[in-house]
Amino acid sequence: MGLYFLGFVILLYLFIFCFDFENAYNSLKASGEILIKLIPILVLVVFLMGLLNYFLKPKAISKYLGKSSGIRGWILAVSAGIISHGPIYAWYPLLKELRKQGMRQGLAAVFLYNRAIKIPLLPMMTFYFGAAFTVLLLVFTVIASLIEGKIIEMLEG
Repeated sequence: MGLYFLGFVILLYLFIFCFDFENAYNSLKASGEILIKLIPILVLVVFLMGLLNYFLKPKAISKYLGKSSGIRGWILAVSAGIISHGPIYAWYPLLKELRKQGMRQGLAAVFLYNRAIKIPLLPMMTFYFGAAFTVLLLVFTVIASLIEGKIIEMLEG
């Protein structure tokens, strides 16, 4: 599927180059600049995936993030989501690899949901909205993530 999409995009660019060279060139240039910014992130994700594959075997993934992980898996997913940084799409390959090794779908959802909590921005949020609002928002975000994770697991099977 990915190759079909790539082929379609290449054909689309060739078509646009024929009719509007300047805008097509600017678009291609902007895409290249984004790709250059993404390369370090992608290298980091590939490195992390390699470390995970080397140190964490499917049995360990199953223990900490699998069906028998229990509350430890939920706490780990919430914590990892909160402390993770970088663009969200950079985490997708890593989560896919963890899913292949037995990670529960609900825990992946909890991880992604809790990425909304940005630790470096908490002081600014507290300054603008107050401590009570910030704490309540964080608590409700975590609770909502856990509910979402459970719903996904119920829908999954």
